[in-house]
Amino acid sequence: MEYSTVSPSGDLNEQIRTAAVVVCCGSGGVGKTTTAAAIAIEAAHLGRRAVVVTIDPAKRLADALGIAGLSNTPTRITGPWSGELSALMLDTEGTFDALVTTYAGTPEQAEKIMGNRFYRNIAGALSGTQEYMATEKLYELSTSDEFDLVVVDTPPTRNALDFLEAPGRLARFLDHRLFRVVTAPTRGIVRAVNFAAQPFLRSVAKVVGGEVIADALGFFAAFDGMEEGFKQRARLVETLLSDDQTSFVLVASPQKETILEAQFFAERLSDYAIEVRAVIVNRVHPWFELDESADLDVTSPERSGLALVDYVTNLGQLASSAREDRRHLHELREATEAPIVEIPYLPFEIHDLTSLKALGEHLFGKAGDQVEE
Repeated sequence: MEYSTVSPSGDLNEQIRTAAVVVCCGSGGVGKTTTAAAIAIEAAHLGRRAVVVTIDPAKRLADALGIAGLSNTPTRITGPWSGELSALMLDTEGTFDALVTTYAGTPEQAEKIMGNRFYRNIAGALSGTQEYMATEKLYELSTSDEFDLVVVDTPPTRNALDFLEAPGRLARFLDHRLFRVVTAPTRGIVRAVNFAAQPFLRSVAKVVGGEVIADALGFFAAFDGMEEGFKQRARLVETLLSDDQTSFVLVASPQKETILEAQFFAERLSDYAIEVRAVIVNRVHPWFELDESADLDVTSPERSGLALVDYVTNLGQLASSAREDRRHLHELREATEAPIVEIPYLPFEIHDLTSLKALGEHLFGKAGDQVEE
């Protein structure tokens, strides 16, 4: 079987020129963060005002961009581009605080919520909060006048499904009968000053503690009236994720498990009627065309008659890895119609703007310059 090594990057180039949002999804450890940064840098070279958002608490993105650290607000990165480049790292609690401030009826209501111990616990620890706040930050940046392109580095693939589902999940929760009962102005249990008078709450308090129940009731009482604003925002975020100007790009490596992850995520995206615009496969082994006239038996170096046995052995191992890579890539091509861009194993780590530029040259079909180690 013949495996193509051609990597069509034309469609990806077009996405960077025209998209308003690029969402990078994939397994952990496949180069997703640096790929997102390289995409944003390419957009800046094209004259666009780009911002890259990571929710990865590691400092890899900041280190590669040559800055001390990232915060929840965009940091401008200087470089040899005609456009602009900024970067930030999601602060879940800070984003939640900003959203509360936006939808609170008064500054006093916002202060009361943010000072509540129950809120302080869920703002950073509740399952799905990080994913929802990532979509909220995306919406905030995409609707500002500061940027032409927002590039998002999401959590690893299966968790990234929460990224897609988080806005709808929040809207459904706020519409749920239990939430309406809890917050109802006249019959809601949050109106009970003495929660000990409620048999159900007395039972729960024995398990989790009376202070926890009091804090939770205080939070729901303070939250009263804000739910409609949160629901409207969640619906707007859902609309943004399915917009034609939002491009989903899958990032993988040629290993079997990450290819399966990419296929899994592509299938789930199709459930949302969202098209994968490109697949980027990092660290592909080089393909060697061996000279048949050399009569080189890489499976048995001793029979090849060569003294450089170690080199022949290494060549055989590389050739075997390359064949495996292309077999997996062939399976991926069978599973998706999106263009696949292959990035070869690079002889250097991605640790600064120079190496990010070199990555971008491979990514966008402009490779040629070498980076010195």
